[in-house]
Amino acid sequence: MANEAIERAKENMKKTEGVLEHDLGTIRAGRANAGLLANIMVDYYGAPTPLNQMSAITIPEPRVLMVTPYDKSSLKEIENALLVSDLGINPANDGSAIRLVIPQLTTDRRKELAKEVGKFAESAKIAVRNVRRDAMDDLKRQQKNGDITEDDLHRLEKDVQKVTDNATADIDKIAANKEKEITEG
Repeated sequence: MANEAIERAKENMKKTEGVLEHDLGTIRAGRANAGLLANIMVDYYGAPTPLNQMSAITIPEPRVLMVTPYDKSSLKEIENALLVSDLGINPANDGSAIRLVIPQLTTDRRKELAKEVGKFAESAKIAVRNVRRDAMDDLKRQQKNGDITEDDLHRLEKDVQKVTDNATADIDKIAANKEKEITEG
């Protein structure tokens, strides 16, 4: 039963890492990344539809995203959605596809983005610490209920801390890779 608390903590910490990777994927690092378009919604026949469900998104060159709609009649709506988004990139419509050229980042912008990566990483670490706290509370409750001994509690608390340390190290690694991608752009 106590091991369930640790397994649940591991699972939640892995989910936190996944959320961090998704969030970092939306940061424009000076090279094409389909994740930049993950949050773009298009008004398609009156219903907001995710762009990636109505078009193929390819990367023909390192700094170019190409959006090819499955339904060519939706090209204008896709272009409008890209224009009103917070991407800050002007779409180029050639009649059958839309090209988005990712501009080179300035040194100042790279520094700003690196700080943003740090904020995302810190939020993820806070989430991991909250998961650790919940797992520790669960273990203490189990000990209080007589499900585990005090010795088990101390051993399992060390296991929870080990899982937390690993998750924190993974978050640091993910953030460092994204910062490297931004600074080397």
